[in-house]
Amino acid sequence: MRIAIYGNDKPTSSKVASELSKLVNDSKILELDELNPEVVISVGGDGTLLSAFHHYDDMTEKVRFVGIHTGHLGFYTDWRDNEVQQLVESLEHDNGQSVSYPLLDIEVNYSDEGKPDYMVALNESTIKKMFGTMVAKVYIKDYLFESFRGDGLCISTPTGSTAYNKSVGGAIISPKFNAVQMAEMASINNRVFRTIGSPIIIPPTESITIVPQVSLHNVLTCDQLLVMDRPIKSITYKISKRRIYFAKYRHTHFWERVNNSFIGDNLND
Repeated sequence: MRIAIYGNDKPTSSKVASELSKLVNDSKILELDELNPEVVISVGGDGTLLSAFHHYDDMTEKVRFVGIHTGHLGFYTDWRDNEVQQLVESLEHDNGQSVSYPLLDIEVNYSDEGKPDYMVALNESTIKKMFGTMVAKVYIKDYLFESFRGDGLCISTPTGSTAYNKSVGGAIISPKFNAVQMAEMASINNRVFRTIGSPIIIPPTESITIVPQVSLHNVLTCDQLLVMDRPIKSITYKISKRRIYFAKYRHTHFWERVNNSFIGDNLND
């Protein structure tokens, strides 16, 4: 089986990646292949796994991901840095088992009449104004839902609902739901300006389109990637037909991940 190792440059991660490379090279079943892998192993944290996903985002239907965390247990990472040998043994006995999560399709159109950009996010996308209040029309499908005023908007996947979305008051959604969530960042609500003032969740048959009143000086993110240098005409979000796949050797249940990350009570012990 072909393995790619994707790590950050921190000393602990580099040490683990080196140990992992040696074990893969010594294996009679596994081989290193950075260009055409079947399994991508990220070594670091959730940020490293996001980077690995975007590095291989044109191969999501062909690869499965595994995360080794070199600090505390991460949300996407099931293995610790002292369990490299056990992971390699699991890889050697692999039978293709996996669990998949939804992704977010993003289409960005620009007012300079250049070609649109198409991106995919694992966690979320945000749109903010660099200076002052962001004003934008929000469409659900083709229906003008609201005129938003505030700091910005966060559109997330179910797995991304535990990340930035949660910090701005969004709900946590099980990845068993193929849904998109939009949460507001510091919206302005008074007698003149009104927004819904709460997160909204839409099904895969619908989309969210955001049209900024002013196309310049907007900051768009796709996970940790930034788009800042072009005038944005509109952004359309919908659940992707593609999914991300994780190797299911020791894949932690979603709600157990949520408990581990935010509560930490071992109530089931």
